[in-house]
Amino acid sequence: PPASQNNEQGSTLRDLLTTTAGKLRLGSTDAGIAFAPVYSTGAASGKSGRSMPNILDDIIASVVENKIPPNRAPKINVKSEIKDEPKDDKNCVQDECSNRYSDIQYSWICDKHVLWLKDHKNSNNWKLFKECWKQGRPVLVSGMHKKMNFSLWKAESISVDFGNQQADILNCKDSIISNTNVKEFWDGFEDVSKRQKVKNGETALLKLKDWPSGEDFKAMMPARYEDLLKSLPLPEYCSPEGKLNLASHLPGFFVRPDLGPRLCSAYGEHAILWSNHDIGTTNLHIEVSDVVNILVYVGIAKGNGVLSKSGVLKKFEEEDLDDLLRKRLKDSSELPGALWHIYAGKDADKIREFLQKIAKEQGLEVLPEHDPIRDQSWYVNKKLRQRLLEEYGVKTCTVIQFLGDAIILPAGALHQV
Repeated sequence: PPASQNNEQGSTLRDLLTTTAGKLRLGSTDAGIAFAPVYSTGAASGKSGRSMPNILDDIIASVVENKIPPNRAPKINVKSEIKDEPKDDKNCVQDECSNRYSDIQYSWICDKHVLWLKDHKNSNNWKLFKECWKQGRPVLVSGMHKKMNFSLWKAESISVDFGNQQADILNCKDSIISNTNVKEFWDGFEDVSKRQKVKNGETALLKLKDWPSGEDFKAMMPARYEDLLKSLPLPEYCSPEGKLNLASHLPGFFVRPDLGPRLCSAYGEHAILWSNHDIGTTNLHIEVSDVVNILVYVGIAKGNGVLSKSGVLKKFEEEDLDDLLRKRLKDSSELPGALWHIYAGKDADKIREFLQKIAKEQGLEVLPEHDPIRDQSWYVNKKLRQRLLEEYGVKTCTVIQFLGDAIILPAGALHQV
């Protein structure tokens, strides 16, 4: 804010809490909020006052413990705010959106559960995103790679720059993790003949697990870090400096979630002839914070035992796909790279119960402390997804992620890749 602005207006959340609590401490009647003072001056409050970490607790406590005096009208009109909220009815929201956001290119996919924003450059995207985000639904934004320096994200480029690094590599078929040279992983990324073999002679399905991540990413790959940040979709929400990115603006005494970024790289399961859809490169799990995942590069595998392009597309088409996604698969300019299965957070308990039931059917030990979702021990294959629908009424939202697609998931949404 300008230097001349009164600091008491609160330029940050920290300032707001500090100035508000200060007014409450003094018993001010013009704090601009609808609850009574928390404590008064003098001996009762102590000489040192209250410490910063307790201020939010004090404010919350005041709402619970103090009723608004009948002769004092609240300055926050809760009813008028709620009246403007959209009804919890996706059809109602979609009808509203079609009228209010005619300048935005978008579609609804996955039985109208996922919003697809087709023009990443539209500066009004965030307005429609906000309406969808209130409903806790995933969002797909396409074309992000057009803003990026594509040469930075090629497998060969990363191998040349960081091939001498050591990292954890996961074999997705047997969940064995080994610490090895990164160059070995990248050499086999597009050349199947250079990939590791497992005991029975099959080609290993490897994943470079969250390498690098967080501060390591920024320190090790500054050019790629900057390229990623300038290319984030919906910067109002996703950018570290975004005005609607709450986590970035929390006061320092809050413990923030790990906001990354992290690089997730894996071989393509669909590209190999022995592909049976029973394993994935990321098992079913839940993120504790909202997450945006951008597909920055798709490698085209070559070598013996590799499916042709038409064969790969056929594998995708065997999925329970939305008509718009099937149409998109036929577009030769689009390059599919990842298959996602997404579930709403409200279905977590049903899915957990279902997986424990399947584990017992398969003779696996189910311990009381065992949580199949938290442990990331399951990839729910096509047969199990069908049973989940028939026995528990939980439908799978299937999304194909193409090169440049950003998938934005709300915290609590279950997904596998």
